[in-house]
Amino acid sequence: MSYLSLTDADREAMLTAIGVGSVDALFEQIPEGVRFDRELDLEPPLSEQELVAHLEGLAARNVDSGREVSFLGAGIYDHYVPALVDTVLSRGEFLTAYTPYQPEMSQGVLQAIFEYQTAICELTGMDVSNASGYDGTTVAADACYVAKHATGRATVVVTEATNPQVRQVVKTYAVGFGLEVVEVPHRDGVTDPDELRRAAEDAACVIFQQPNFFGCLEPAPELAAVANDVGALAIAHVDPISLGVLEAPGNYGCALAIGEGQSAGNYQSYGGPHYGFLAARSEFVRRMPGRIVGETLDAAGERGYVLTLQTREQHIRREKATSNITTNQTLLALAGLVHLSWLGPQGLRDTGETCLALAAYAKERLTAAGATLAFPNQATFKEFAVRVGRPAREAIRDARAQGIHPGYALGRDYEGLDDALLVAVTEKRTPEEIDRLAEVLAK
Repeated sequence: MSYLSLTDADREAMLTAIGVGSVDALFEQIPEGVRFDRELDLEPPLSEQELVAHLEGLAARNVDSGREVSFLGAGIYDHYVPALVDTVLSRGEFLTAYTPYQPEMSQGVLQAIFEYQTAICELTGMDVSNASGYDGTTVAADACYVAKHATGRATVVVTEATNPQVRQVVKTYAVGFGLEVVEVPHRDGVTDPDELRRAAEDAACVIFQQPNFFGCLEPAPELAAVANDVGALAIAHVDPISLGVLEAPGNYGCALAIGEGQSAGNYQSYGGPHYGFLAARSEFVRRMPGRIVGETLDAAGERGYVLTLQTREQHIRREKATSNITTNQTLLALAGLVHLSWLGPQGLRDTGETCLALAAYAKERLTAAGATLAFPNQATFKEFAVRVGRPAREAIRDARAQGIHPGYALGRDYEGLDDALLVAVTEKRTPEEIDRLAEVLAK
């Protein structure tokens, strides 16, 4: 823990600098009738040693993936984060940097954001990326607003196989955006293009996830084609790690690509904070939320970087704005950039292929142990659903007692799947750990 000095001499020095004689004098302007006139009803203070012991006891009640073999995913994944990420992020010019409003003072941060935008565009097959968003849910809501501005329509279609948290945040924002949200149910774990077409008539956009929440591969090119046919924007919610082996959304007709960036460069961190990414075709560049960093030449003809095309309501007329966000997740997005650069194109492909191979092995072992695939006819990436023959939450409880977290209980979000586990297998898992998972679930 950090040590903060606060002696009587420190206090007197601060009061002298302020120009008052006591702490009580700071509150003279507050009427006595609204002042709190007694001591706070708190437990007695702890010494430093006691406080450290207390915090260590609280921390020990948490279980992390270093002490429990985790097959839990559902949007947040236990991927390997190379040591290089923390080394770069701990540099003071990145760690403590604020919004780079003064380009002459912020070229390093601005270039890092520019390189991040470039990496996201290369991954997604899009023309332009913003400087990042809060997470994979808020960028979905932002994309809906872009679609409303671009099409003049007020209906958003979201597939039921999209992450439930993404769908909920879209619904929350939709009230303020004046949008109606329509959900298209899944059929055997994926979305039927014909059913999507019927729902998407006169829609501003269609949002689908690839791979979807169940881990299944959607017929993404067909879903994008349906959206384009009815004049809606096709928006793909994608996992950056999957794009080492799956086609980029820009190459099968999507207008925007969005997603949760945690799997690239970020630890699970108890669910956050992480970063979201949003990329689009160039025709939507003036509607994109947040901020964009551009490349230019300075007065001496040297290459430089500046903030450009900011669509925040404090920068342009409110009725023209597409965002009220006043910051973004630059540091965490930089972690993603470092990780992706460390991997390189072949390393990203190798990671994806490793996830594919381990997930296939896990399917074999779990089905041999008595589990059944919830969607046996569908291809998957690193995640898949299995039925375990009893309530999934009970299976999770019993498995965790043996040091294994077997996955996510799908019955929390989907009717008829109370006995289904969503199992995530990243490149960190080993065949031996998968064997242990099968053994524990079999018991």
